[in-house]
Amino acid sequence: MSNAVAASPLDRCRHVLRLLGPGVLMATAAIGGSHLVASTQAGAQFGWQLALLVLLVNLLKYPFFRAAVSYTVSTGDTLQQGYQKMGKGYLMTALGLNCIASVVNAAALLMFSASLLGYFLPMDLPIPALATAVLAAVLFILLAGHFNALDNAAKIIMVLLVIATVTATGVAWSNGPVAPADYVSPSPWTFATIGFLVVTMGWMPAPIEISAITSLWLKRQTNEARVTPRSALFDFNLGYLTTLLLALVFLSLGALVLHGSGQTLASGGIGFSRQLVGLYADTIGDWSRILIALIAFLCVFGSALTVYDGYSRAVAEAMMLLKGNKEASPRVYTWVLLAVAACSFVIVLFFKSALMAMLSFAMTLAFVTTPMFAWLNHRLVNSTNIASEIRNGVVMRWLSIAGLLYLFGFLVVFIWWKFIA
Repeated sequence: MSNAVAASPLDRCRHVLRLLGPGVLMATAAIGGSHLVASTQAGAQFGWQLALLVLLVNLLKYPFFRAAVSYTVSTGDTLQQGYQKMGKGYLMTALGLNCIASVVNAAALLMFSASLLGYFLPMDLPIPALATAVLAAVLFILLAGHFNALDNAAKIIMVLLVIATVTATGVAWSNGPVAPADYVSPSPWTFATIGFLVVTMGWMPAPIEISAITSLWLKRQTNEARVTPRSALFDFNLGYLTTLLLALVFLSLGALVLHGSGQTLASGGIGFSRQLVGLYADTIGDWSRILIALIAFLCVFGSALTVYDGYSRAVAEAMMLLKGNKEASPRVYTWVLLAVAACSFVIVLFFKSALMAMLSFAMTLAFVTTPMFAWLNHRLVNSTNIASEIRNGVVMRWLSIAGLLYLFGFLVVFIWWKFIA
């Protein structure tokens, strides 16, 4: 009996680790372009001035990501099944937006992964050749290993990334900022920087359609393990809090090491990747260069894995629901995955080495589509009987309304800035 008692804490720990899945996967999908690029750029250009904006956009998007957990755990259905119950038009809208977002976001992460892969090679290879190798690895893992391989890879990547980034930022703090004492930071609150603010917020912490993907992963997990409303919410909150904290850490790294240094971030894929790795290596030490490059590659590659898998599952499910089926078969998922892979590769061929332009385009598109997905999730959750343990309270309901006003309001400002002013 004593052995059973002694083993029980370990058993509980293993049980918790088994329940950590969809939230960690969401964090892995989020911590890619939005953190390595957008947060670092924000700190490099404007110092600490955008820290509150990063906090605000994460806070105001929270209810719409949480909707995936609230709805799926309470009903046993995915968000897209909920869209269908609201009306066929809602599901068709989500499908159309996901078809566009899937290929654009996958292409952006594919190009970024290919650029980082080029760092390890002794010879210079064109981005299309590097993208071919990355895409082949993605398809092999997803078609051969499927969800279990994806789940395990996500947890390993997250641990490595957190350790490396926190270490680099800690060293940067101890060294102090590189900006001269009399350096005057430019203001981000001007008419000309609206586009940059939109790019920063587009993937921060991730496009809201990722919530539908989280819902799919969560439903799959409930079929394999005992998931309670509280354990599902704990997993989600842990992943979401991790993305928020790391966004601030990356911003800090940019503010401490690049802000006021006179350096500008390269726009080309290979050049930016070398500069990004150098940012860490110059802070921690040159010995860490290869290690940091590997971790950065795994970070973005992990995002690519989760995006290719998740978007393909979401598109396949929506297609089958519109045909009257309850869920997508593995065969349909495979064909959708191959179609997303082919379309994203064509986009990479079009943009070639213009990595920053590709990422900016993807983040801007995400910001434009975000208000619609936010409204869909808001409407669905507020018209459903949610489990009492995770039901939205007064604060969460008002936060959701504030988030809608913010997202739609800033979208109007962006359209006015882009096409009218």
